[in-house]
Parts: sequence; C-alpha cells; structure tokens
Amino acid sequence: MLWLIVLHCAAACCAPLLVRWLGSRAFLLLALAPAAAAVWAGVQYPKVVGSGEEVSLHWAWIPNQGVELGFRLDSLSLLMTLIAGGVGALVMVYCAGYFRSDEPRLGRFAGTLTAFAGAMLGLVLSDDLIVLYVWWELTTIFSFLLIGHNPETRTNRRAALQALIVTTLGGLVMLIGFLMLGHEAGTFRISELVENPPEANALVSIALVLVLVGALSKSAIWPFSLWLPGAMAAPTPVSAYLHAAAMVKGGIYLIARLAPAFADVVPWRGTVLVLGGLTMLLGGWRALRETDLKRILAFGTVSQLGFLTMLVGDGHRDTELAGLAMLLAHALFKAALFLTVGLIDRTTGTRDVHRLSGLGRKMPWVCTVAVLAGASMAGVPPLFGFAAKEAALESLLHEGPVQQWALAAIVVGSGLTAAYTLRFLWGAFASKPGAEPIEVLRRPGAALFVPGAAVVLVSLAFGPGAVLLDPLLSDYAGSFPAVHNPLHMEFWHGIGLAFGLSAVTWVLGAALFALNRPIAKAGDQLAVLDGEHAFAHSLWGLERFSLQTTGIVQRGSLPFYLGTALAVLIGAQLVALVVDRPWEHVSDVRLYDSTAQLAVSLAVCAVAVLCVRARQRMKAVVLAGVTGYGAAVLFVLHGAPDIALTQFAVETVSIIVFVLVLRRLPPRFPVGPAAGRMRRVTQIVFGVAAGTFAAGLTYIAASARVDEPAGPLLSQATEDHGLKNVVATTLVDLRAWDTMGESSVLAVAAVGVTSLVYLRRRSGTPASPAPSGAPPNAALAHHGHRSGTAHPEEHGGRPAEAARTTGQQPHVDTRAKRAERWPKPDPIGRAPRRTWLAASSTLAPERRSVVFEVVARLVFHPIVVLSLFLLFCAENLPGGGFTAGLVASLALGVRYLAGGRHELANAAPVDAGFLLGVGLLTITLTGLGGLLFTGSVLGSGTFHGHLPVIGDFHAASPVLFDTGVYLLVLGVVLDVLRSLGSEIDRRVERELRRAPNATAEGGATQK
Repeated sequence: MLWLIVLHCAAACCAPLLVRWLGSRAFLLLALAPAAAAVWAGVQYPKVVGSGEEVSLHWAWIPNQGVELGFRLDSLSLLMTLIAGGVGALVMVYCAGYFRSDEPRLGRFAGTLTAFAGAMLGLVLSDDLIVLYVWWELTTIFSFLLIGHNPETRTNRRAALQALIVTTLGGLVMLIGFLMLGHEAGTFRISELVENPPEANALVSIALVLVLVGALSKSAIWPFSLWLPGAMAAPTPVSAYLHAAAMVKGGIYLIARLAPAFADVVPWRGTVLVLGGLTMLLGGWRALRETDLKRILAFGTVSQLGFLTMLVGDGHRDTELAGLAMLLAHALFKAALFLTVGLIDRTTGTRDVHRLSGLGRKMPWVCTVAVLAGASMAGVPPLFGFAAKEAALESLLHEGPVQQWALAAIVVGSGLTAAYTLRFLWGAFASKPGAEPIEVLRRPGAALFVPGAAVVLVSLAFGPGAVLLDPLLSDYAGSFPAVHNPLHMEFWHGIGLAFGLSAVTWVLGAALFALNRPIAKAGDQLAVLDGEHAFAHSLWGLERFSLQTTGIVQRGSLPFYLGTALAVLIGAQLVALVVDRPWEHVSDVRLYDSTAQLAVSLAVCAVAVLCVRARQRMKAVVLAGVTGYGAAVLFVLHGAPDIALTQFAVETVSIIVFVLVLRRLPPRFPVGPAAGRMRRVTQIVFGVAAGTFAAGLTYIAASARVDEPAGPLLSQATEDHGLKNVVATTLVDLRAWDTMGESSVLAVAAVGVTSLVYLRRRSGTPASPAPSGAPPNAALAHHGHRSGTAHPEEHGGRPAEAARTTGQQPHVDTRAKRAERWPKPDPIGRAPRRTWLAASSTLAPERRSVVFEVVARLVFHPIVVLSLFLLFCAENLPGGGFTAGLVASLALGVRYLAGGRHELANAAPVDAGFLLGVGLLTITLTGLGGLLFTGSVLGSGTFHGHLPVIGDFHAASPVLFDTGVYLLVLGVVLDVLRSLGSEIDRRVERELRRAPNATAEGGATQK
C-alpha cells in the first residue's frame, strides 16, 4: 500500500518532464500508476474476501497522541481502490487523446491529476482519522488546481475558489469532529473505532454532526451542492474522474466507513435520509432545465449522490449492500457519459443540446456507448445500473416508516433520473426539427473512444453477472446487524413490487421528458435565487467588507501596528496573570551569580538608554547591536557557550541587514512636527510598559515553577547516547519536530520578505525589467523566483550602460566581464593582472578598500571551514546547523561588503531558492528515513562502520538533519543579501543613471 502511494508521488513529480519529452502520450505512462493500484487490489481480492483477512500497515506518527500512519485494506476500501484506480487509469488514457501536446500547462496538469489519484488512494486506504483528514485536504487542494487549470478564465477561477471554500470549510469542521470522536474513543484508529465505538452521548452526537458536515460538503449534498455544477469549468477528464471515482465519492466513502458504528446514534440516520432525499429530488429537477450536456450530468451527479447518501447512511444490512452496488454502478455509467461528452466537445466544438443535431447518425458507435451508459443510469436491464437499483428498492421495501418515505423519494428521484437521461441522449444525438446537422470537425481517435467503451462493457457484463459481486458486497454488509432474510446481489429479483416500482420510474421519466418544456419554464419562474449567484454575491460582499475593514486598521503606520501588538500582548497577559495569580508561587531567585554578570548587565542597560536617545540611525543600530553582544557575553558567563555563539552570529547578521536597509533611509530620525511631544510620550509609555511587563513576566516565569525542570531529563537523555551538547541534541533529536517547523517558517518568511523587495507595487510588476531577448515572464522568474540570479549581470555580461554610474569609468564593463571569471593567460605570455577579489574592479574607486579586500579574501575560506567544523562537532562541542549556517553566511557577507554584488555572485554562484529547497528536502527526507528505519517520523539512528584507512566511524542521522538546517539558513541569508543588498545596489545604479539624463533634459528645456 505504501509503495503504491509512493509510486503516484513519483509519477506526479516526473509528469512535467514526461510531458515535455512525449507530449500528451505521457498520460499513457502515467496511467500505469492508478492501473497498478487497481491490479494490486484485484490480486488482494481472494485474501480479503475469500479468506476474510485484512491487509494493514501501521507506523507510529505521533505516539503521544495515538496518531499513526495507518493503512488498511478491507472489502470497502478494496472496492474503492478498484474504482479509483481503474477509472483513473482509463481517464488518463483518455487524456492522451483529449489534449494536444501544445496544451498550455499540460505538464503541471498531468502531475496534479496523478497526485490527485494518489491522494484518493491514500484516503480510501487510511486507517487513522488524522491521516484520513490529511489525504482529504490533499484531494481538496488538487481538485482546486485541476478545476482552475485555465486561470485566465474568470469562470474557472470562481469555480475553483468556490469548491475550495466549501470543501475546506467542511473539512475543518470535520476535523473537530474527528478530534472529539478520538478523544471519546481513546483512539484515532478507524478499525478500532468502528469495532468498539464510544458510548452514545451528547458529545458523540455533536461530533457525528460535525463529521457529517465534512462528508456532505465533500459529496455536494444540499445545502453544500452549489460547488459541484460550477466545477464543470474544469477539463472534461477532470469532471469524469472527480464525479465518477474520486473527490465526491470521498464523502460517500466516509459515511459508509462510519455507518456500522454510528448509524443508530441520533441524529445520524435522520440527517442522511432527509438531506439525501432532498438532494436527489432537487438535483434531478435542476438537470431537466439545463441545456449544456456537462451541466445535465453535473446536476445528475448531485441527484445520484443524494441517492447514494440515503443508501450507505441508512445503517441496515440490505441497504448497505445495495448502496455499494449503486456506488459501483454510478462510477461506471457516469465515467462513460462524461467521457462521451468530452469526445463530443472535442469533435464538434459544442455541448449545447440545441446546436447538436443528427450526431447519432454520424457517430453511431459513440451513440451506442452513450445509450448503454444512459440505460444503466436510468436503471434499464440488462445493465448493472438496473441490478443495483433493483437491490436498492428491494432493500427499502421491508424497513420502517422513515425508510418508506426515503423509498418514495427514491422512486420520484429515479423518475427524474430517467427523464434527464432521455434529455441527455436526445440533446446529444437526436435530429432536431429545423436544425442543421452538426458538423464533425475531426474523427475521434481510439484514445477518446476506447476508455468509455471499456467502462460500458464492464457495466454490461456486471448486469447478468451481478451475482459475482455478492461476496464482496456481502462481506462489507456483514459488519451490520444480521437480518432474517438477507438480501443478496442478483441481476433480477423477479416480478414483484420492486420491479413494479422500477417500471413506474420509467413511465414517470418518459412523462417528465415529454413535459420538459413546461417543467423547465415553471422551474425558471420558481428559481428565484441560484446557488452559484448567491455564492458570488456573498463572496463579493465579504470582499467589500474586508477592504473596508482593512482600510480602517491597515493605516500604513508601523508605530501603529507595533503599538497595537504590544497593547494586545500586555492586556491579554495581564488578564491571564490576574486570573491565574502565579505570583503566589514565586520563590527566591538569584539575580546574578558573579560580579562580572552584574557589570555586563549594567553596561547593557546603559547602552540601551544611549540607543533610545540616539538621533542618528546608524548609531542606534550599532548601540542595539552592542546590547545583543552584551546578552551573548551573559550567556558565556552563565556557562552556555552554544547559545552565546548563536547570539553572536545572529547579532552580526542582523547588523549587516540593518546597515543594508539603512541605505534607503535618511541618516537621522525625523524631527519637527512628525516627531511631536505627544508622539514621544506615547512611545515612551509603550516602551516602558512593554519592557517592564517583559521583565516582570520573565521573573515570574523563572521563579514560579510548579513542575520539575526538563533540563535534567534532557541532559540524562543526551548522556545516554554518549553525547555532551544538550542544546544541539535537543534541537535535532529530542525536539526535531519543533526545529523542522521553525525551519519551514524561516524559509517562508525569507521568501515573503524578498518578494516585497523584488515587487514594486501590488500589481506584481517586477522591480527590474527582463533582460533583452528574454521571454516575457523572465522578470518574474528572477533568482528561481526569489534569489535574483535572473539578472545576467550578476554572473557576468553586465549591460554596458551599467558602467555609466557615478564614480565609474566607461571601460569598467569589459574589465568586469573579465574579472568575473578566472583570468586567461595572455597569448604572448604576459601574466594577467590578479586582484584579491575577482569583482572588486567593478566598484567605484571611492568605494574600494584594498585592506578590506585583502582581509575578506584571507578570512573567507577559514570562516567557511569554521562553519563546517561547527556543523560536524555539534554533538560534543558548541555548534550546530543553525550556528554553522550563520557563520557561513558571514563569510558571504564579508565578500559582498568588500566587493559588491558581483563579488557576491562569484562567491555564491548558486540560487538561494535552490539552497532553501535542498535544505527543506534534506530535513524532510531525514524525517521520512526515521519512519522507514526506526518506525517513527524523525526518529534518530546511527550507523557504525569501519574503513581501511580511517578506521572505526559512525554516521548519525541528526548530522544529516543539521546539514539541512545549515543549507536552509545559508539560503535565507543569501536571499536577504541579494534582495536587500544586490537588488538595492542595482536600483541605486539605475537611479544614478537616470539622474544625469533628467538634468540634461531640464537644461535643454531651460535653453
């Protein structure tokens, strides 16, 4: 099971490359992933159904919370795997004929569709509520990307957003229900939860309602059905897979999965029967009013989903068997019909029922496939849809009064189904009076026709062979209480009341189809408010309210934002202090251990006062840095060299960043009206209050301890592994989850800050134009989208006009090109001129410092070696990936400050985004490696070996984790240097080039 999911992931990652090589034929290779899942499920059929065994796999994920990576294959998940894998493979084969090789964004679409199939596979195989929720949301995200495949179209964007909002909101509500159920049951494992459900009480009932909200929203059950018809904006293969086998079946699957345990708990049965019946009727009625073939099928899907919800949610043995049969039948006929619609659209260019005329004569084989699929949808023998509907009617005949009302709704809804099936077939293939026969623009290929025909053949075979499915369906139905005369899957249950009701549905459907025009006109008059329009107006109102609120609170004032944050922080924490009264537990705390600590503390306080009184920005930055260095000295005096080393590195990098930012600010703080007395008083009040509060809170937190400190336990755990550095061990081993999360946040923050530098205004216009000859989107692709390497002048080839900078000579361009690579020997044997820094000659003479250049060249390599030493010695000496990455970043900062942006490009000829990605990938793979080798995510391990020359050695996984942190920190600082350093340099040069031109134009005008 795990390798099948990994196969889908690998195929999704390789999809863009395969599409680039093979075009649309790449879908034929990608179809092997879902096909492998279907074949595997078929191979497991004898074990699961014949022997009654279960294929399961469980790994501890969050052991303390009882969450595990659990997968399980039983009869229900086996059927869903066959549907998702089989239909998914056929849809991908269909894509090979549906799309042209030059389709825009085809590679991304192929990868997303493959990942969507993998997420659906993970969802139906999950045996843990939390893991199921993860796959649940992945299907939501992938469906959002697939529906919005053409983002240029407003319809696609709105439909994708609509589906995302509705299903995500439902998923979040469902997650709360999962947590409540898991808390009540004491486990999140689904198999145990179903086998031993918690005792019914008010909390369980509320949890079930929340879970049903998620399931019903996923399956587009009223009142959440508005998003599904809008999803028709997606390409037809997406519609076929999403409606027949994937996303909307997720909610049906979840209801079927939990029904054995909770169907008898109030208000489960009433909710699913009422809402399911209402959805079936409303969806069928709305399908009769549509003129687009895809929308007819879309509202038909809504109606059928209501039908399925009533069956699988009823909680009785016979209805559950019929529900699974109808689930399979629906997947078969709906996939064939959607694939037929796509074929018609591709070959005729339209899906309008009024324009399609005479197509049945021109495409008889396609018409045959559609008629057979439609007959199955209407429940006409000998298709499998007839057998499934007969089982559904038969199962509800002998139930209670509530089920009798559900049976009436199903009969009327099935009549509507027959009516819109006739409307679909008439609209697609019949010859309309007075209409010109539709022209077939191109003949359909085998890839467009074969998948739909294959699905119809399966449905045709399962009709008379329905009895072959009885062991599989009965195995799942056996999890419900047994009945006296259990229902079994057969093609026909004989002439009886069920068959009579089927005949009633056919007659009712024919009558409704004959009266379609007056019904549609009456429906248009009754439909005062459409769901899609209601959503659009609600979204517009929310956006308007958000803009008005943003205009009030987002004033563009940094002091206002900072003051608001501090006020909320102080107010909220004061309330907590008053309520909890922690000062009652305060004990004596030593203020200092030595005179040196007291002296350094007083010095830091004095420097802080001077920093507040400073009027020059640079002086304030330097003084603020001194306070940080003073804190590092306190760490040293307190016996924490590891934290002190990190503090020193952080302060140094922070000062460099501050200095880079100050270049675009006035040298002095504003004076005069902008810095009036009231503003100064407000700043003093907030500053003193925040400082006093932070100091007091720190004192209380340190002195009001009620639990045993964790330090001794961490130290003991470190010593047990033969290590000495408790800080590094805690970060990369004992609390690696925290470090992984912090690293991700750091990367996201760096990318966000850099984006603000590279974008000029909200429209997304790049700060720098694309280089000459570059594609139109080259400016947006700078530095791997963030790092600035898209500017060719950073790697040589600087434009000639860049030399016309104040203080630079015209011949600098040639020298810069030569300086940015190793000098080549002169043809006549003269030694080339060497410089300490390769790009130092690109600087103006007044900006150069020979001493600085020499020192930078001499200390660069030792600093890099020091960073590697700190990286690999962290187990027993001060160091670690974070500190080592900061030290390596200082080496790059020295090269940049000494030689400018071209020197930085020479010192780090690598994309910052690449370093960020490799760092995060290394951290993630280390965590997954722990899952594979130790049974838990981010579990640590050590490999001991022997080499001939080196001797005994050991390699620990935390070192690899630390290497990922090292690369990530290095990428973050490199990103900052290129955005706040190189990019601002480039802007300054551009402004200086424009200044002389403006002066010259002004002089000419004056003359």
